[in-house]
Amino acid sequence: MSSDLVCANCAEEENLVGERDGEVITITCQECGLVWDRDLTPKCPTCGSVDVRVAFQSILEKSRGTQLSIQSMRRIYLCPTCDSDRLADYIKSNTPLPPDELPVTPRD
Repeated sequence: MSSDLVCANCAEEENLVGERDGEVITITCQECGLVWDRDLTPKCPTCGSVDVRVAFQSILEKSRGTQLSIQSMRRIYLCPTCDSDRLADYIKSNTPLPPDELPVTPRD
């Protein structure tokens, strides 16, 4: 499983330990000993801007047959530049955004 959290010194992905202090997590690589701070400020993954807006996205599950039900919602961040269409839809509809993928029933 690949992660966006990787040691810049030795490229370790698994053997990392974090300690949270407010809005910053201090990460220690257990392989090489490198220590760095991971800022939790939301950023646009496309352009890197911190000028993002909070939106909610529904998490759906199948309840009966083909019926989908909202089980919960998750907070996501939309960039006014990169996600302008999605952000406009969210503001206009005032409802949670649909999930990126719908749940499917596996075939036997």
